[in-house]
Amino acid sequence: MQTFYSEDHRLHHANAELNEGQLMPCFEMPSRADMVLAQVKRTELGPISAPLDYGIEPIKRIHDADFVDFIQTAWPRWSALGREHDMLPLAWPMRRMPMRCPDDIDGQLGYYSFDAGAPLTANSWQAIYSSAQVALSAQAHIVAGAHSAFALCRPPGHHAGIDYMGGYCYLNNAAIAAQAMLDQGARRVAILDVDFHHGNGTQDMFYQRADVLFTSIHGDPRNEYPCFSGYADERGEGVGLGYNLNYPLPAGSNWDAWSRALNDALRQIAGFGADYLVVSLGVDTYLADPISSFKLDSPDYLTMGEMIAKLGLPTLFVMEGGYAVEEIGINAVNVLTAFDATVTAQGEVQ
Repeated sequence: MQTFYSEDHRLHHANAELNEGQLMPCFEMPSRADMVLAQVKRTELGPISAPLDYGIEPIKRIHDADFVDFIQTAWPRWSALGREHDMLPLAWPMRRMPMRCPDDIDGQLGYYSFDAGAPLTANSWQAIYSSAQVALSAQAHIVAGAHSAFALCRPPGHHAGIDYMGGYCYLNNAAIAAQAMLDQGARRVAILDVDFHHGNGTQDMFYQRADVLFTSIHGDPRNEYPCFSGYADERGEGVGLGYNLNYPLPAGSNWDAWSRALNDALRQIAGFGADYLVVSLGVDTYLADPISSFKLDSPDYLTMGEMIAKLGLPTLFVMEGGYAVEEIGINAVNVLTAFDATVTAQGEVQ
């Protein structure tokens, strides 16, 4: 399996996020990608390639153009005010407020974000842009005929919506890749989000569409971030009704409970008739993850990879969450190696 990766991810290293009512060091840091990359090399998963540059247009195919322009130009505007600290929002529009985008940088920062967990720094844009190019390069590899690819994206993306950022996410790498697949001839694409946190941004992208099936297994939003989306009754709207499937699970869920949800999600994907599968690969479902509450263990990720492989679909894995523990690399690569081994075994049987 070919891995796509960019050293540009190191350019994004924020100082603090707002969490549990206080500013604290960001859980989303460069060492996350380092640990995954080290395990990719250790296991000799396959070749590692730098991304090609597909430009801004594939990004604007799925994200609002004004939002993309805001992220791209935010830091120069911020620093022009004499500010050298990380950018975090001051205020958010709320119920019954007019949804108007202000001219002021502080107002726009609140308008284009849904939390204070996506700080921008002087060099964030290049890291964010390159992360999207990693995803686009990996999807191009699949469209060209590869059965699998791994986009080692950082920053992650599944919390970023059409016109907002949050939850460490700025551009939605998985959604950008899925749209590119459709633009290159796919009729249908399925997205499987296995991150502990609901992929609210990806849901936002495709909620009213029938050409993308979005499935997400995650912590129950009644008690878990992102708090306001991910309920089981969110099933899509209009022509998209029935093409959005959420599997919220209670805190403490182990592999038995989690795998039952995965089995149903895979059954739905198999019946959808997708040309490609995109997996938002978050491994913060691990039992020792510092900001999650599921109880999956490292061997479970091997079984996860085997189960996904049995769909027989060309599959793009896009890195999402997983924090502050050495096992992030082990668990992510366990999914990938088991996927490859299962595909190889199926081919030998045939």
